[in-house]
Amino acid sequence: MILHTKFEEAIEINEGDILYFEHGLPGFENEKHFVLLPMEETPFSTLQSISTKDLAFFTTNPFLFFKKYDFELAESVQDHLKIKDESDVLVQVILTIHEPLDKSTANLQAPVVINVKENLAKQVVLTDKRYKTRHELSESKLVGQEG
Repeated sequence: MILHTKFEEAIEINEGDILYFEHGLPGFENEKHFVLLPMEETPFSTLQSISTKDLAFFTTNPFLFFKKYDFELAESVQDHLKIKDESDVLVQVILTIHEPLDKSTANLQAPVVINVKENLAKQVVLTDKRYKTRHELSESKLVGQEG
């Protein structure tokens, strides 16, 4: 399937890579199908809508930047996403990109949780007060590159 992206690319994707968000994303409840596109040679990806070309979010694996980041996934969410094993889970957080790049922020309060085996996904809003919608990437160093 050919997908036209927000960044004026036409790329071929495998329909088996399409993620299903049953309730969409907060603020985009009608957007139910996305694909996660890794950005070459970076720790970032793009969460691109399948149906709306201009709707895409930059994301990253939060554990690469925030080594103490952790949260408990409610059993109802685990059931909803049909999660059977922790190894089936991929976590991404949505980024707001700024110049310079280290002033960009990550939304640690609402991670995107993906069951990679079932291609089911949900943005989960955490009630943990440690996490905000804007954590600067400069607040931490890329794990493995600490000085």
